[in-house]
Amino acid sequence: MTWQGLLQPFLLMAVVALIAWGMGTYMYRVFEGGHTFLDPIMVPLERGIYRFVGIDPDQEMRWTTYVFALLAVNLIGFIVLFILLEIQTVLPLNPAHQAHVPFWVGWNTAISFVTNTNWQAYAGEATLSYLSQAWLVVQQFLSPITGICLFLAVARGFSRQSSNTLGNFWRDFVRALLWISIPLAVIATIVLVALGSPQNLHPYTHVTTLQGLHQIIAQGPVASMTAIMQLGDNGGGFFNANAAHPFIAPNVVSLLFQLLLGFAVPAGCIYLFGKMIKDTRQSRAIFAAMAVLFLAGALIMYHFESAGNTVLTAHHITLASHANYEGKETRFGVGTTTLFNNSTTAISWGSVAASNDSMTPIGGMINLFNMMTGEVIFGSWGVGMIGMLAFAILAVFLAGLMVGRTPEYLGKKIEAYEVKMSVLAMVVPSFVILILAALSVSIAAGKAGIFNPGPHGLTEVLYAFSSGVGNNGSAFGGLNAASPWYAATVGIAMLLGRYAMYIPLVAIGGSLARKQHIPTSAGTFPTHGLLFIVLLVGTVLIVGALVFFPALALGPLAEQFAMNAGRLF
Repeated sequence: MTWQGLLQPFLLMAVVALIAWGMGTYMYRVFEGGHTFLDPIMVPLERGIYRFVGIDPDQEMRWTTYVFALLAVNLIGFIVLFILLEIQTVLPLNPAHQAHVPFWVGWNTAISFVTNTNWQAYAGEATLSYLSQAWLVVQQFLSPITGICLFLAVARGFSRQSSNTLGNFWRDFVRALLWISIPLAVIATIVLVALGSPQNLHPYTHVTTLQGLHQIIAQGPVASMTAIMQLGDNGGGFFNANAAHPFIAPNVVSLLFQLLLGFAVPAGCIYLFGKMIKDTRQSRAIFAAMAVLFLAGALIMYHFESAGNTVLTAHHITLASHANYEGKETRFGVGTTTLFNNSTTAISWGSVAASNDSMTPIGGMINLFNMMTGEVIFGSWGVGMIGMLAFAILAVFLAGLMVGRTPEYLGKKIEAYEVKMSVLAMVVPSFVILILAALSVSIAAGKAGIFNPGPHGLTEVLYAFSSGVGNNGSAFGGLNAASPWYAATVGIAMLLGRYAMYIPLVAIGGSLARKQHIPTSAGTFPTHGLLFIVLLVGTVLIVGALVFFPALALGPLAEQFAMNAGRLF
């Protein structure tokens, strides 16, 4: 370990805190009626869109209507994308003459990009035409926006009182697209091109290598897809190697720029929440809880990856005694690649700069646990924030039980309905991950797709379903993700993780909006101080440990002890 590697996560959190303030302030003006420098361009365009499609942006919606509109957008997106993938062979912009996508892979991919998971059971450059890749980019713009719409609905439940409505989905959707996604993605594309990423529609280049072999170099509209991939916390990239590919991240500056892109909107949503409820102290407390969980994961992962593989050290392989370099991007080193991978599982992002499958067992377990928590350590656009709010509701409920007082949070009384919906949202990840993983290691179709034996193979299975239900999209490796069994079941996990987990939280928003605000009293449990931060972090860890510890004990923990004893899997 080096002091630079230890310092990196803390510097990143400091920069992210500044970004959170700037993005949160900007988004508050976008969604809650302020003025921005883009208004002269975007306001006429926004009005034109409403007139063209016949939408009244001022018509408020109940939570059920809001969710129905969101589901309709997602359903249309799924149908269009699935059909396009299945008939891409007869469509234009296919210079590599890619064939149609197999049915279950098409099903998986369509669900993946609609739910902002962007799990890829295929190599993009070897499977999809330029037109298919371009339509994936369309979904990479739209899917994170539905996440921030879910967040806005829940946040308004806390900020409003005696109200049956949570805003207008179409207004939130259009403004997120025009004021946030498009302008930031355009700027990011220009920066990435300047840093060395290609942006063209040329046919793949055929070259002869120095050894006299034939090689095809894939290229295309890489920078524009990477921009929204990283900004929208999508994860799915133009190339199968993702951010480890030199066309996506030509240098360390490009990689760090993409890292900040991934944090921008999720961190901004934290400050936006404080602005909406008129108490930014709450934002600081939630940010602190997320930062503590993030830093703990980053430092643990860095420690174990820097310690190296004890089995290789025993065989006097000198390089391995200093760090685990297997699967790492050598241009970025162990510290930066582990920081990037920890970040992308904490943010529900899924982009990778190193092979998760090649990490030490504990290093890989950190990525796994980040997703098992429900992606509440920042998470993607807004949904990580409302996932953490569910934990906050449970935390104040537990605090109320300790002191024998009816729990309150942010001026709203927390009653049985809110607690039930919060617990329901937390049950979804554990139910989906553990049930589908158990089936996969029990039936022939599931076992046939596991390429590695023992606890490492179990970790690969757990990771696949954790990534799916967490809408993360990163892959551990060593698993036949394109097989009909895993393509179908991971698709189901993605659907449940997006809708069965977050719709109950919107229902909480609808319930809270109808309630009156309760004035703070001497008996009110403060939710902006150190005690609440500790309670919130403890709730996330205890819930995760109680539910998943047996599975982790059979997977990465067992593998770590076996490695220490001299056995690899």
